[in-house]
Parts: sequence; C-alpha cells; structure tokens
Amino acid sequence: MAKADSTTKPASASNKVSFTAGRVASFKCAEGKKDSFLWDEKQPGLGLRAFASGKKTYIYQVWVNGRTQRAVIGSVESFDIEQARSEARKLSALASQNISPAKVKREKAAAELAEEQEVKRGSVTFGTVWAEYVEANKGEWGQKHYRDHINFVQAPGLPCDRGRRVTKAGCLYPLVSVKLAELTASVIKRWLDNENKTRPGVAAQSYRLLFACLSWCNEQPDYAGLVDVAGLKSKAVKKTVTKLKPRDDVLQREQLPAFFSELQKIANPVIAAYVQTLLLTGARRNELMGLQWSDVDFKWQSMTIRDKGTSKGSVAGVRVIPLTPYVASLLNQLPRRNQWVFSSPSGKDGRLVDPRKSFDPAVIAAGIEGLTLHGLRRSFATLSEWVEVPAGVVAQIMGHKPSATAEKHYKQRPLDLLRVWHERIEAWFLEQAGLRVPATAEKRLTVVQGA
Repeated sequence: MAKADSTTKPASASNKVSFTAGRVASFKCAEGKKDSFLWDEKQPGLGLRAFASGKKTYIYQVWVNGRTQRAVIGSVESFDIEQARSEARKLSALASQNISPAKVKREKAAAELAEEQEVKRGSVTFGTVWAEYVEANKGEWGQKHYRDHINFVQAPGLPCDRGRRVTKAGCLYPLVSVKLAELTASVIKRWLDNENKTRPGVAAQSYRLLFACLSWCNEQPDYAGLVDVAGLKSKAVKKTVTKLKPRDDVLQREQLPAFFSELQKIANPVIAAYVQTLLLTGARRNELMGLQWSDVDFKWQSMTIRDKGTSKGSVAGVRVIPLTPYVASLLNQLPRRNQWVFSSPSGKDGRLVDPRKSFDPAVIAAGIEGLTLHGLRRSFATLSEWVEVPAGVVAQIMGHKPSATAEKHYKQRPLDLLRVWHERIEAWFLEQAGLRVPATAEKRLTVVQGA
C-alpha cells in the first residue's frame, strides 16, 4: 500500500504549510545547506525544494513498496501551485497502484524522446542523410568516387576553381531539400524525367548512387524504416533510367600515324605527353593524373601507379610497371612545377584535371571522332595482340585482375620480364606511327625488336 511521506525523515509541523504564491516566492535554502524542503499541507507528498543556488522546483515524494520514491514535477517558473498539485494527485493515484514516480518519470522521458526522434525523422531531408552517408563511407572510396558524390549535390551559381564561370546544379541537387519521408517513386520518376532531358548518362549514374545511399539509411537506427527502398524502384522508375551501352571505341592500327601526328600538334606539352602515356601504358586516366615525380624512377626505369584495382580507402594499392624509353623521354621534358608529373598551373591542386578540351579536337582532326580517353586503355589491350604478347602480361601492366587460375596463383612476373614485353609493345606503336625512338633508347629497342 502506497502512502505519502514528507521526507525520508518524518516532516515536522514547522516545514508543512499550505502553499501560496507568497510562501513559495519567499522560501529559500537554509544557510549553510545545499538544499531545503517545504511541504504542502493541502496535497500530501507535494513539496518545494530550494537549492543554495536559488533554484526552486516542485517535487513529489511517496512511500512505494517499502521505499521512499521521489520525482521532480518541475521548476516554479514552469508550474504554478495548482498545476503542481494536479501533477501530484496524478502521481498519488499511480502510487496507490504501487507505480513509483521514478518509473512514471522514466516512461514520460522515453515517450518524449521517442516523439522528438519521430519528429526529427519526419523532417530530415535527403541532403542531410547524403552528407552523413558520404562522411561515414568516404574512407572506403577512391578520390574520384568521393568527388562524384560531392559534385552530384553541389548547388548552382558557386564560383568555379578556374575563370569566371559558376557551377551548374549537381544531378541530385533537386532532391537535396526533399524530406526523406516524402521521397516517393513518383518524386524519383519526375526527377529522372527532368534530368534525362539534358544528361541521361549522369542521371543513370546518380540513380545508382542515390539508392546506395538510401540502402545505407535503412541500416541506420535513426533512419530505419523511413523509406521503402524496394517500393521506390517501381517499374515506372526502372523504365525511366537510361540504359547505357558499353563503349567499344578503340584505335585501329592504320589510325596510329594520324593520331600521333595530331597529338604532337597540341600546344600544351603536358596534355600531349599525358595522352600518349595513356595509350602506351594502358593506365586508367585518373591513375595517371595522380602520378607524382616520386613515383617515377628514371635510374631503374620504373613507374609506381596507385592502382584502383588493389586500392581500398586511403590506403593506396600500387603496381609497378616499366618506364619505357619513349615514355621516359616524354616525362623527362615536362616542367617540374610541383609534385605532379602532369601538372597544371590553373588546377585546383596543381595537377591536370580535364585534358579533353585539347584531346577532342586532336581526335577529330585525325578523323577518329568518338575516341575517348578510356578508349586509349582499350586500344592498348587490343593493339598489343599484334605483338603476340601474353594476355597475362598485358593485364599485369594495365592493372587488371588475373582471369585464370594459372595467372592468379602461379605466375608472378618480375619487372624485368614485364619490361621485355612492354618495350616491344611500345616499339611496335612507334613503328606504326612512323616516330623516331629517342637516341638513348635505340640500342635497347633494337634488342627488344629482335628478341
């Protein structure tokens, strides 16, 4: 049976009064104590607690299940006397059922927290969770993948790094302010329809990144259940996503003379060297853009490339490939402005960013319209077959994973063995293009071509 009690000790008549506004206002903590109590005669269990700091709160104290239980009702600024008595009566009724004020307080706090979280969940926007998703996962991404996530939500009208241009809205920017709870299949379809008018390929890529983010959200306690990822991929939405055809652009042997001729007319020597090196190494475009002078060893003729295929997060995997004679001559003539081999004074971090403004006109002038920078990587793999190079050698130079058990587990080619084949590949390219080999490399190439 629950009963009201004034304190942990029996209350004296001197600290029991009928609460009035004046008595509440004048009550203070006793000198030398950290707190003092005053109890209401009208409502058993209702008390006023005054602290040495001057703060005063209404409390309720009761005896439940053999123990004194106390709960804070609220500050005197938040409750008047009648409101405090009303709260005390509610607690008293619960105490008569052996429900302690502490339990009531915990349940009330939990309910308020749940309500607050639900309000937060209902108001959170896609832009908010996108930022959290990027921050949580960027350590496992490469630089380009991370930059894509930043660019896809960038706002329009911001100053560009170069010139007087301003940024265009990222493909996902129209969804940034949409509440996650209001992200429906129809909203996504309207977004795709609009983006497909000007950039269908980018929209298709953004669509994949969007759903990767939403799947991550459903795994987070704060956002779980806010979106039905499977329901958002309706038939109408899937039909709206542009189906991208794989590219098959590749240089033909007979196109090499015109291709090299136009490349050497490019006014910017960094871009000219970069494009030729792409073709002669089969490297990925971003791998080569990230090449630093410390990665190039002219003494031992090697290049260390940060390999996408063996990288994870900020710990870069690498592959070491031969520095062939013609490529060495190209790199040796480049200006050493900073740590980047392919540097650019106008680049944000001092390196080459986008060589297509020079590359595309050169390709058109050579009569090879449609060839892309990645097509040069495809060309290296394709044209190497003219020299009858083992497929595993080409894959190792390009950074492809081994495709056969023997290649994967039994063949570990040293750099010097790769060099024999790689220099033969380069010699064949130069011969087809009608280019002279650097004098310092003529002897080595003669040996390789006769091998």
